[in-house]
Amino acid sequence: MDIQNRPEEEKYDGNQIQVLEGLEAVRKRPGMYIGSTGERGLHHLVYEVVDNAIDEAMAGFCKNILVEILPGEIIRVTDDGRGIPVGIQPKMGIPAVTVVFTVLHAGGKFGGGGYKMSSGLHGVGASVVNALSDWLEVEVRDGQHIYHQRFERGPAVDDLHIVGDTTETGTTVTFQPDASIFTDTTVYRFEVLQRRLREQAFLNAGLHIKLVDKREEENIITDSMCYEGGIRSFVEYIQERTKVTPVHPDVIYITCEDEDSTAEVALRYSDSFEETILSFANDVHTVDGGTHETGFKSALTRVFNEYGHRFKLLKEEEKLSAEDVREGITAIISVKLKEAQFEGQTKARLGNTEVQTMVSRMVYDKLMTYFEENPNVAGMIFEKAVAASVAREAARRARELARRKTALSSGGLPGKLADCQDRDSENTEIYIVEGDSAGGSAKSGRDRRFQAILPLWGKMLNVEKARLDKVYNNEKLMPVVMALGCGIGEEFDIEKLRYGKVIIMADADVDGSHIRTLLLTFFFRFMRPLIEEGHIFIAQPPLFQVKKGKQVRYAFSDEERDQYIAEFGGNADVQRYKGLGEMDSEQLWETTMNPENRTILQVEMEDAVAANEIFTILMGDKVDPRREFIEQNAKYVQNLDI
Repeated sequence: MDIQNRPEEEKYDGNQIQVLEGLEAVRKRPGMYIGSTGERGLHHLVYEVVDNAIDEAMAGFCKNILVEILPGEIIRVTDDGRGIPVGIQPKMGIPAVTVVFTVLHAGGKFGGGGYKMSSGLHGVGASVVNALSDWLEVEVRDGQHIYHQRFERGPAVDDLHIVGDTTETGTTVTFQPDASIFTDTTVYRFEVLQRRLREQAFLNAGLHIKLVDKREEENIITDSMCYEGGIRSFVEYIQERTKVTPVHPDVIYITCEDEDSTAEVALRYSDSFEETILSFANDVHTVDGGTHETGFKSALTRVFNEYGHRFKLLKEEEKLSAEDVREGITAIISVKLKEAQFEGQTKARLGNTEVQTMVSRMVYDKLMTYFEENPNVAGMIFEKAVAASVAREAARRARELARRKTALSSGGLPGKLADCQDRDSENTEIYIVEGDSAGGSAKSGRDRRFQAILPLWGKMLNVEKARLDKVYNNEKLMPVVMALGCGIGEEFDIEKLRYGKVIIMADADVDGSHIRTLLLTFFFRFMRPLIEEGHIFIAQPPLFQVKKGKQVRYAFSDEERDQYIAEFGGNADVQRYKGLGEMDSEQLWETTMNPENRTILQVEMEDAVAANEIFTILMGDKVDPRREFIEQNAKYVQNLDI
């Protein structure tokens, strides 16, 4: 067909190239600016506004930040900084505050002298929040007047104008997220905001941040956060919350600065086997690490080995690995830079190469000096690292033994695994089932084309209290490792995962809950990417069968049971399922395994610190923290079958 004579809808020329100007681009592709339009993106709006107030604090002009959640899911952020400039911006010919909220890449963070260091380096935060809000109002106090302006879905609906006089300075931003953008939810979670704001308070010693939830007039929730100890207090807080026992009493704190940047590290070892390292750049949590974290880790390993050899704590041929020296560590790394280079607007990873050198040199020089000046502390830490090294070698031997055993078995798969026919992990799923009885029903009832069944047997290991070598020797966990095929620990490779969905199916009672928690603890500690990338699910078997004649309903709660009884006129036979083994294969398929009917819950991990804290409390060997947690959360538990 002649191109010139093609139908209009098939033509591809200059008319098909759209130019999205200003904030229109943000509303068209919001995920490019805030990561997603789900719950995470919704909360990101608050972080962007708070980050601007934090910049004022980093510059030394802000001491107090108030964040309020108002009725209608309206957010109000107030700071006592200098206030966004209200004078005319020469290039644009409109007030600077208007520019900040309506023009992308506008702000005092591009070398104009407004900020030496800043978390909002891209200059899009305020304007993006404005673009994605149904409406936004800004109030600026410059020490003489109070200025006000209102915006609706981006554009200003009035001019900046004076509404009063004041001797105070600062900025108040009030906004309501646009429900047409955030279609999943516009409801803010207090605890999510609380965690982020607490981080900011730790990272800025002496800054007072207050979070107030005013959505329910008779149930106002307030949390005031201020930590004079800064990141040292952060380390103490994490270890107190996770109920671990410190190996040495004081938090080790080191810091350095040059003309354009500062770096600080706080660390302390505990009796835990886990490492917790959180890194930040310009107060932004770099969840994917970056050059500052790499510099810290490499220097830490170097310090341990050089100190160990120098003072004969290690034999000449011995060498501690990176994993050995980080076992049980809780560390906070915080750098503040004039020109931070982040990957993407959500700033998950720091890319400045010079920071790696700076942090590495600081950690090597100052931690080595600390060890030399505090030999008792160094000795306690070394004892733990050497024990980790011994355990690592034991794990290597156990892994080799497991490989030899696997090589002798049929295809390297556990004997009780009923595998599926499909080999494409995009299509397949494995049910990890409690008990041989339920396993038998599941094997009979499954769709063998894409569903595999692995019954569990033997004693389940609580990995919260165990190193890797114990896992390799556990008869209940190793079949899980063999079936999934992706390895554990250092050898974990998610590309080798044999099943796209890993579904834990246990009885709806206390024992079943315990098995689920043990398995989740195992996945969290040794195969965490399975959770992070959404491969772990919890099956939801019914609690009741409600039957009248040939009519059968399955109820997953007391309320649903009562509803079905009422539908049957109050006269029905009710069976309470005590375990999966009480269901035959057809019932198990119909209620729990058929993708068209079943309910499975995806295991998510929004916050690694909170998840780590809960697993340590529930599965650790300290009774009091576990009792305290259960007492505090008992109100959320229903239908507990004891």
